[in-house]
Amino acid sequence: MTDDEVRAFLAEHRLITCASIGPDGWPHLVPLWYVVRDGALWAWTYAASQKVRNLERDPRASLQVEAGDRYDQLRGVLLRTTVTLHRDQDAVLQLGTEIFQRYHGILTAEVVTMVRKQAAKRVGLEFAPAGPPATWDHSKLGGTY
Repeated sequence: MTDDEVRAFLAEHRLITCASIGPDGWPHLVPLWYVVRDGALWAWTYAASQKVRNLERDPRASLQVEAGDRYDQLRGVLLRTTVTLHRDQDAVLQLGTEIFQRYHGILTAEVVTMVRKQAAKRVGLEFAPAGPPATWDHSKLGGTY
């Protein structure tokens, strides 16, 4: 995919799979909602989660977004990243608000209250690219594999 296609693909899709390195050395995979800020992916999660413990120990994470049901439809992006954990309460609240706005549209007062309560227990995850993305788009193969 071109850079523009990657940006459009990430803007279109709604779920990333995040792989961090568990304490036993095995990949730890989890789904996350995300937003794109200045070309970088951001997510949030509970501060006490295993993925946060993993990222505190080793800030490397791989992210994958994929789509397609048949082989000739498969498309995806794999990002190798370094993660910065953000713990500032106001920054986490802002991120949570952005995430919920992306996934739910207009924010009601009830949703903002819920996000505020969750933000007290969460951290922001800033995924900085550690190299170019790996991408695939089987629709471009023209039926030849």
